[in-house]
Amino acid sequence: MTPPHRTRMLVLHALRCAGHAGLPRVSAVTGLDESEAESELIDLAVAGLVTHSADGFNVWGLTDAGRTADAKWTADELEADGARPAVAAAYERFLALNTELLDLCTAWQLRPLDGVMTVNDHGDPAYDHRVLDRFADFDRRAAIVCAELAAALPRFGRYRTRLAEALDRAHAGELDYVADHISSSYHIVWAQLHEDLLATLGIPR
Repeated sequence: MTPPHRTRMLVLHALRCAGHAGLPRVSAVTGLDESEAESELIDLAVAGLVTHSADGFNVWGLTDAGRTADAKWTADELEADGARPAVAAAYERFLALNTELLDLCTAWQLRPLDGVMTVNDHGDPAYDHRVLDRFADFDRRAAIVCAELAAALPRFGRYRTRLAEALDRAHAGELDYVADHISSSYHIVWAQLHEDLLATLGIPR
């Protein structure tokens, strides 16, 4: 079982990587059930590390103190586990894939029609199927990078689960899980992984 303090820091780090988020999104990012995530968020708020907005948005976000605490936690974790070399090496392999993922998302959102790139209205199932096949090939290679990261720091394992879930849902017909779902699309999860790697390694964006 994850120690309570580390669970709390995982919730804090989820907000660092995902930005302002409601409880369902915090739960999805961390893998905690909503009641546990909410309990940790309340404790973080009492400590002055997060704030809660109930003005119709009902979202949580980091305070300046929370951002500072998260930076210290991720740095301490990286050094204590001796994980920096492995995470840095995996990050380089991530970057090699990142451009390809962006190109795939463009191919998903736009398609050629009479020689002109047009917004993909998903009215051509054969085209969508070809792009999803390319995503599946990409995902097999992304899984290797995710496995390297999880071996170095187990908290990275959640990304592999979320990426696989997004692609499975897209293959099942929920097409917004490729690039359009606001919190759990393949593209969004990949972007959060990118932000996490930058935060963990202390690389400014």
